[in-house]
Amino acid sequence: MTRDLFQRAEEAPKGVPLADRLRPKSLDEIVGQAEAVGPGSFLRLAIERDAIPSLILWGPPGSGKTTLARVIASTTQAAYEPFSAVLGGVKQVREIVARAQERQKLGLRRTILFTDEIHRFNKAQQDAFLPHVEDGTLTLIGATTENPSFALNAALLSRCRVVRLEALSHESLVTVLQRALEGMGDVSGEAPLEVEEGVCAALAKAADGDARRALGLFEQASAHALRAGRPSACQLNSAPRGSFGDSLLRTLSQLDFFR
Repeated sequence: MTRDLFQRAEEAPKGVPLADRLRPKSLDEIVGQAEAVGPGSFLRLAIERDAIPSLILWGPPGSGKTTLARVIASTTQAAYEPFSAVLGGVKQVREIVARAQERQKLGLRRTILFTDEIHRFNKAQQDAFLPHVEDGTLTLIGATTENPSFALNAALLSRCRVVRLEALSHESLVTVLQRALEGMGDVSGEAPLEVEEGVCAALAKAADGDARRALGLFEQASAHALRAGRPSACQLNSAPRGSFGDSLLRTLSQLDFFR
């Protein structure tokens, strides 16, 4: 699994953040959301049966809302239309609806409309989704960090299933970071970085439940270390200057983590 993740990471365009390059592509690659997508869960069974209802994914930043929506679309072979309620408006929603209606007429794949930050649409704007969710033109997957009971139109919410995603546990973040460490050698062809367990634990603590933040910190620290000569090992509490551990300490110190 780790090798597959990093083969995809290597194929990604340069400049794409590590967290996006390592985004899981299957349910089995998703870490830390066993209640939402684990064996026997409502959502996993719905995905396996290709019977996805409209969903609201509610969880904190970095909990995997966008990742889960992409996994659902790819697993069910639906057309995936990403949309940001921050950057777009009702006009863009209508354009997506028109494409979905065309697919429907031609008997092609159904359409999943993933709406990030759906709570940023006011309740009148949210009405633009309602008739197309009702008639099956769209399967809506909305992502929000806000409580849907207060942030969403009651009529729309009644037609969606709310799936709660939790902030990743410390142990889950360590697992995500260990995968990143193990995979570095697969991409570069060199020996993987060897670090004490405390390095991943420190990153996980600083990330505070946010996988995207954890991988961002990892990417910053590893970039500094690699530019300094790519040492093979480090210790968090006695890191030599220029090592991964030294780079990590410098990165975390900028966040007042060790102050």
